[in-house]
Amino acid sequence: MPIRANKKRYEKLMIICSCILHLELPYVQSLKGRRSVTNSMKEKLKAFNVSVMDISGEYAKEADIAFVFLSPNALKATQYREKIEQMLERNFSEYHFELEYEEI
Repeated sequence: MPIRANKKRYEKLMIICSCILHLELPYVQSLKGRRSVTNSMKEKLKAFNVSVMDISGEYAKEADIAFVFLSPNALKATQYREKIEQMLERNFSEYHFELEYEEI
C-alpha cells in the first residue's frame, strides 16, 4: 500500500512595485548634461536596492527613470516608495519630478 505524504504548501506573496520617475530638467542644455543628472539619480536609487533603468527619449530637458522593487505587502511598498520620494526631494530639489507607480 503506497504511503502519501501530507504536503503543506506555503505561499508567500510579494508585491512588485513598478515606478517611473518623470523629470523636468530646465537647466540642462545637452544630452550629456541630462546623462550626468540621471546617472547621479540612478546611483542614489541603487542604495535602496532597486532595479533601475534610464528610459529617456531624445529631448535633453526631460528624463524618465524606471525602477522596480519587491515588498512583502502593500503597506511596506508604500512606505518604501515614500522614503525614496523623500530622498529625491532632499537631494534633487532643483528639479521638478513626478512619480508614477503601479503595485502588482
